[in-house]
Amino acid sequence: MEANHLLHSGYFNETLRSWHSSNTLLNISQLIYPVFVTDLIPDESSEEIPNFPEQRRYGVDALTEHLAPLVKKGLKTVLIFGVTADTNKTLNAAYASSKDSPVRRCLPKLRSKFPSLTLAVDLCLCAYTSHGHCGILKSDGTIDNQASIERLAEIALSCAQDGAHIIAPSDMMDGRIGAIKKILLENSLGSSVAVLSYSSKFASCFYGPFRDAAQSAPSSGNRRAYQLPAAATGLAIRAAERDANEGADMLMVKPGGPFLDIIKEVKQRFPHHPLAVYQVSGEYAMLWHAAHANAFDLRTAVIESLVGMRRAGADILITYFTPQLLDWLKEEPQY
Repeated sequence: MEANHLLHSGYFNETLRSWHSSNTLLNISQLIYPVFVTDLIPDESSEEIPNFPEQRRYGVDALTEHLAPLVKKGLKTVLIFGVTADTNKTLNAAYASSKDSPVRRCLPKLRSKFPSLTLAVDLCLCAYTSHGHCGILKSDGTIDNQASIERLAEIALSCAQDGAHIIAPSDMMDGRIGAIKKILLENSLGSSVAVLSYSSKFASCFYGPFRDAAQSAPSSGNRRAYQLPAAATGLAIRAAERDANEGADMLMVKPGGPFLDIIKEVKQRFPHHPLAVYQVSGEYAMLWHAAHANAFDLRTAVIESLVGMRRAGADILITYFTPQLLDWLKEEPQY
């Protein structure tokens, strides 16, 4: 055998193996934990979410209590989703910027209680519109893009003023990054609030458990006119380019596992933008159910799935497994 055909000599011990894996190492600072805060229940309560194992909706005070031990373990960032009653939902999502909304109520509390915790807020209209779509609709049922981005910018400003460090627009409207950046700059928040764009977000069946959690499924039609077609590589890259050009601080691919090729191409095209990948609710549920059916070990499968996203180019990992990972990643290096 010729010397240049020998590979084992390069990874026969733990240190050598780590040198081949530096771009795939997992650490706690990469993790973002998605959480649901609601006014459907008393502030001190929480409730199970159907079809979403071991995930809960939290009242404002219960969320603070839930996060306290995780912050002590090293949790760095949360992504906050609001859930409210149908009676608070209107055509223009007015309640999203109400001071009574669960998101606006929890932000000052979390900022005060956990000064080291980075607070990201998901920005979308779907949880607050009576029709469940991610934008404001015209009379014919199609998206009014301009009205939508103006409303999104207003909500972004209110969350930023309440203490959000990151605004994360997931609506997929054209021009919303520019509108959000503009209003933040006009209100002296342009340099102190980041924008994490859901830039390459696909229309996907893997969002099912999330829609139960957020109670945000559209009452009619679907979101395929603004979320990306699952087979559309070109649109995914153009969407990332659009948002980068409008000033997005970070980009995202969502879902993660089925779109590793998109993660790789987005990172190659935009190497200087941190890239987040969202391991969405359906991916979480598949891994959880398969592990509980003894198909594989949960810890091993979760870490392998996230390493795959890191290998493809992810810098930031948004995952519902974050509480477990805070323990798992302290046991030994994972690569």
